[in-house]
Amino acid sequence: MPHLGGVDLEYWHLAVLALLAYAVRLYAQYFRLSDFKGPRTTGFSSLWLINAVRGQQTHLAYASVNEKFGSVARIGPNDLITSSPELLWRINGVRSTYTKSEWYLGSRIQPGHDNIFSGIDEDHHTKRRAQMAAGYSGKENPGLENDIDTHIVNWIYLIKRKYMTTPESFKPMDLARKAQFFTLDVITKIAFGEAFGDLIHDEDMYKYVQSTEEMLEVIILAGVVPAFKYMFTVEWLGNLVFPTDKASTGIGKLIGIAKELIGKRFGPKAVHRQDMIGSFIQHGLERDELVSESLLQILAGSDTSATSIRATMLYLMSHPRIYRKLQAEIDAAVKAGKASSPVIKASEAAELPYLQAVIKEGMRIWPAVTGLLSKVVPPEGDTVEIDGKKMYLPGGTNVGYCAWGIHRNKDVFGEDADVFRPERWLEASGENLAHMTKTAELVWGWGKYQCLGRPIAMIELNKVFFELLRNFDFSLVDPTKPWNSCNVGLWKQSQLWVEVTERSAM
Repeated sequence: MPHLGGVDLEYWHLAVLALLAYAVRLYAQYFRLSDFKGPRTTGFSSLWLINAVRGQQTHLAYASVNEKFGSVARIGPNDLITSSPELLWRINGVRSTYTKSEWYLGSRIQPGHDNIFSGIDEDHHTKRRAQMAAGYSGKENPGLENDIDTHIVNWIYLIKRKYMTTPESFKPMDLARKAQFFTLDVITKIAFGEAFGDLIHDEDMYKYVQSTEEMLEVIILAGVVPAFKYMFTVEWLGNLVFPTDKASTGIGKLIGIAKELIGKRFGPKAVHRQDMIGSFIQHGLERDELVSESLLQILAGSDTSATSIRATMLYLMSHPRIYRKLQAEIDAAVKAGKASSPVIKASEAAELPYLQAVIKEGMRIWPAVTGLLSKVVPPEGDTVEIDGKKMYLPGGTNVGYCAWGIHRNKDVFGEDADVFRPERWLEASGENLAHMTKTAELVWGWGKYQCLGRPIAMIELNKVFFELLRNFDFSLVDPTKPWNSCNVGLWKQSQLWVEVTERSAM
């Protein structure tokens, strides 16, 4: 084949220049965060981040980095992670000039459509929070607590009907699945005005749980792999990959249900209710916005609350002393007439100190959200003091949250921070208790990013532990392998097999 001489040489020069430009870019990328140590390759690629998610133990991978390299460490070309509560309070404060990173784009349940969590426009985020705050708080949803009570009763009835073990009959129950059925029924009732009915049918209706577990890794990877972000940003591209509202099961079916039920609130025969959706409409949310927000409520609200129920129940069953102490407090409240029947009021449960300590400790030792939730350093950069040392964070850098490192921080929670011990919340006082409390509340986010669903989740948790232990005794079927649990930033948990026996009437 004849050579083109000068033309070949010109292409060769262009290739060399392109390679040099790429090398310079990589070096500049590495150099701007070279003061921060981290695993090998993190200065040049996102490979470590991808492997952390794919390894299904993301919480431990992140924690190991801060443990080895310090409370602010590098995990990607433009990514840091911190186990410093002080830095997170600064980043997330109401008047902070840090902003949400592109990590959040993966949380678009519908490609091309933002919700309050996925949107990274700060002004829009502030406006949307103001529009939704009253609905989430329950101020404009007077039936909220009664709706939760209904599903507590449904769960208790399901156990009595199908899962009571007696001396003559062993009937194990997968507590992991039933906890998710409960939280899904609660949140779909709140979000749509109609519950899925998982507890009544004792079934993963529409295979929603199965579908979300299959998609969780993709959602989290979309936050750490730049190319994946486009699947959630560009609607037509996302629709090629993700299920549509025409699907008969899973997230696609959920989108279809959302559109149908939200649609009933609009038009000449619109249904008007004094509930959460009604509050959102009253404060200016449009039809498409309501669909996006309701989908987020279900994914985030059901998964996180279910994780807290599963983990706390596992720790209770694994610590008989704590289990019996909590149950004794519950029994005393019932005998003293301080607990409504058939379901305790949230205000009554809030007065039980050991129950509150158990809830706090369960959420601390097993945080339900372990994703990075990265924020972007303001363009001018920021000089911070961490562990007595000043450090400069270059503008435009992503700074992520190390949940496992923060909530098991021995400097905050004591040398036994890896131990489930609710008493720590009753023994601490003064500044020590205030510092512990402020740190533990990072499980809810902080400042301008604090979780709007916190009031709903706390009502659920206050009621569910009280009523389960009031009515039943639980024990693990196989203590050597209590459950299947893996983490990609959110938890996938199943096979928490328990034996349930009825308690004798007091």
